[in-house]
Amino acid sequence: MSTRALKYAKRLVYVSLFGVGSFYTATVIYPSIACRYRKSPILIEHDEIQRMNAPLPTRDELIKGIRCQEMDVLIIGGGATGLGVALDAATRGLKTGLVEKFDFSSGTSSRSTKLIHGGVRYLQKAVFNLDYEQYKMVKEALAERANLLDIAPHLAYPLPIMLPVYKWWQVPYYWAGVKAYDFVAGFQLLKPSFLLSYSKALEQFPMLNRDKLKAALVYYDGMHDDARMAISLALTAIRHGAYCLNYTECKELIKTCENGVEKISGARVRNTLTGEEYCIKAKCVINATGPYTDCIRCMGDSKTKKICQPSSGVHIVLPDYYSPASMGLLDPSTSDGRVIFFLPWQNVTVAGTTDNPCEISDNPTPSEKEIQFILNEIRNYISPDVEVRRGDVLSAWSGIRPLVSDPNKSDTQSIARNHIIEVSKNKLITIAGGKWTTYRRMAEETVDKAIEVCKLTPQGQCRTKGLLLDGAHGWSPTLFIRLVQDYGLENAVAQHLANTYGDKACKVASLSTMTGKRWPVVGKRIHDEYPYIEAEVKYAVREYACRAIDIVARRTRLSFINVHAAQEALPRIIDIMAEELKWDEKTKKCELSEAEAFLCSQMGKSILNNYRCPTCPGLSCDDNCPNTCDARCNKPCQFKSQCGDNDSRTQKPCKLPFIKQ
Repeated sequence: MSTRALKYAKRLVYVSLFGVGSFYTATVIYPSIACRYRKSPILIEHDEIQRMNAPLPTRDELIKGIRCQEMDVLIIGGGATGLGVALDAATRGLKTGLVEKFDFSSGTSSRSTKLIHGGVRYLQKAVFNLDYEQYKMVKEALAERANLLDIAPHLAYPLPIMLPVYKWWQVPYYWAGVKAYDFVAGFQLLKPSFLLSYSKALEQFPMLNRDKLKAALVYYDGMHDDARMAISLALTAIRHGAYCLNYTECKELIKTCENGVEKISGARVRNTLTGEEYCIKAKCVINATGPYTDCIRCMGDSKTKKICQPSSGVHIVLPDYYSPASMGLLDPSTSDGRVIFFLPWQNVTVAGTTDNPCEISDNPTPSEKEIQFILNEIRNYISPDVEVRRGDVLSAWSGIRPLVSDPNKSDTQSIARNHIIEVSKNKLITIAGGKWTTYRRMAEETVDKAIEVCKLTPQGQCRTKGLLLDGAHGWSPTLFIRLVQDYGLENAVAQHLANTYGDKACKVASLSTMTGKRWPVVGKRIHDEYPYIEAEVKYAVREYACRAIDIVARRTRLSFINVHAAQEALPRIIDIMAEELKWDEKTKKCELSEAEAFLCSQMGKSILNNYRCPTCPGLSCDDNCPNTCDARCNKPCQFKSQCGDNDSRTQKPCKLPFIKQ
């Protein structure tokens, strides 16, 4: 070999070693170091602890406060975005008010996929389309993901999500994708992604379809209880001086003239519980109403062009045996090109979501077609040994996602990938789009814009980065042990309270009544199968729960987890609320009727009833009577109808034939 050839060979070896070393550093060493040093301790001031432990003002006190003074900022909408804006404004020293037509997070914010994520698919689009805007959106979301896990550790946690691979060429493709996701996260990385062999994948996710499975990749995103997170935002904002009111509907925007120019200077609102109307004066009004964005914009200017294009996203809930307790699943390419998540949450399995254009509604309803679509996609990834039954669906709900076009751009037909902030001629500020993960960043930008446009004078800069939410200050992973030992709660209930209320769990436990049993000593459940206790209903009233729906849907998640269990728990919940709120019999009947209607329409009970055994409501039946097999599955009824035998699971005679209602 000539000297020159040897020289080039050495260079090639050096370059190869450098390339391999750089690649290994970027994909393995850097993520490992980044996640190890990600979390820095959050300093908690003594004044902050005192503020967070002080008694909450009553609802009447909040109403009086918002009526008798001019607000610097009035936010319309009590979802994640609106509550985030309220917290940001209040912590800057601005007089802040917020009104919400129903309960806090009663709309889209409580009906999410429960993920706190940057968006793996958005990163894929950013790379393949060389789209810097998409990349910035993912980078921002990953930073906010880390912050949310830090400020509410009792509500949010890292969740490994498996990506099964069924073709060999996809292994390096998906591996590069999840490693790029890790790399973009940088020092905000939760945990490094990793590759699993065929056998290890089945060990981690035994119910996975093993046919043609080659390997699996696992990456980490965050998960949370979205409704409780929103309630925590509301409580934290109130503790910092904000006047946040649920069940207060904006009926009209107040307009005044300044130097011949029209300006929005407040709103006329209606207390939907009492029917009373009153005016709230404000220097700045912010529209954060999600799917109702255009309704408020039209109040400000009837000629304004609509920008919101609502889309329905349906989720279903299945029993916990459909997924491991601590591993999610991602289907990256469904039959129609969408993404389906399959996630363990609150001891059940959540699957979704769909994405279909819809009309705005106060009562979004899941459809049978959407439920069947999700079930069919699940069958593609679940082992044939596991029969995916329609009757196993415990609950189903629909959330309206407010997709928006950007009115600030010339091409107003295209959907904005990120959130948009619009300032109208009369200075109504609208924040729309975005997602749960980036609520804090959206709120910061919105308040910055409000200060600029309306000439507000805050006492300081944004403080919400690293600001602990209600319940986080005294929480620790072992708090539930203290609840068991000090109060005599059973383990499952203690873990639920600690991971829902954080350091306020002791206050809930102190409201618990004696069970009359040797163990647990206190903590009567509102339903035998779930860890929700009667004390939570009492405590929820102190946290501004006003209706029975608030308890079953958001203060507990019973209607989202099992709609039939929620139905069974309603009478006792209403009795407790009646004692706390001094309801008469007429009010109790009205609450029961409205809560049942909510469960039927919005939680899917009306369509789930078609697949339930009338004798044993807790069991499911996909079949008809044995004499005439059901056309859907051509199998005899599993409940042995008309045979006279006892059902093996209930030991009760079955009174079927089961007839689809």
